[in-house]
Amino acid sequence: MNRWKIAAAAAAGALALGGVIVTAASADPAQPAHSATAAATSTAAVAQTDNHKAKPTIVLVAGAFEESAGWTGEITQLRRAGYQVVAPAVPLRSIAGDAAYLTTIVRGIKGPVVLVGHSYGGPLITEVAAQDPQQVKALVYTAAFIPKAGESVGQLLGQFPGTLLGPDTTYTVNYPGGASDMYVKPESFRALFAGDRSATDAAVDAATQRPVNSSALGEPAAAGVPAGIPVYAVVASQDKAIPPAAERWEAQRAGATIYTVNSAHDLPTSHPTEVTQIIERAAR
Repeated sequence: MNRWKIAAAAAAGALALGGVIVTAASADPAQPAHSATAAATSTAAVAQTDNHKAKPTIVLVAGAFEESAGWTGEITQLRRAGYQVVAPAVPLRSIAGDAAYLTTIVRGIKGPVVLVGHSYGGPLITEVAAQDPQQVKALVYTAAFIPKAGESVGQLLGQFPGTLLGPDTTYTVNYPGGASDMYVKPESFRALFAGDRSATDAAVDAATQRPVNSSALGEPAAAGVPAGIPVYAVVASQDKAIPPAAERWEAQRAGATIYTVNSAHDLPTSHPTEVTQIIERAAR
């Protein structure tokens, strides 16, 4: 497995958010960092004007091996805060096909949207945003891949050491015609995916997991993050599926505001309050 050096610069500024470590990384290193006081003042001012504007719809996109029910905590909290929320069932067949399906859903939503992707959902929200950049208010990547055009999930996964995703933790079911579905082995699911949760809860998720077409992981992305859309990224510091160093490097490269949560890979399921706070900040 190749070892790449993290090429992006680190913190341009830092602030606290409910125990979450926040790093403001600007795509333009000449931009000055905002102090915590200024950030808080700005947030309060925006919150006051928010009452006079329609809230964007939040679209939550799950990754491979999981169901949309993994967003239950975020859906509950966002709806309580007055947001409309959509969490589609991703087909998990191909980057292009899944993104086209999601694009159709987003185009059916009236008004702006915030796209939130977990894991494999990261490339999907990137492609959707490239199709409709005017409708997308912000992109939020939660323990997710953030590709550039031409990069695949498999390629990004191999750039840093540390992933447990591989033949020891997964298996495939082959079908006539050459297609194959990849699953996480039940006995490996907690270590790979759900390290913050009980063995019982992890076993339930392993039993209800949705497989991804193996070829999707090697499919090059058609687009990178469109210019002009604010980008937020949440790094799961205990991730055993996507190396945290890879998540941070991709986020820095995308010019994202970066948040770090002490979480395993299933960040939306195990830390919904922290994720919801970041989504609401992106929505404002």
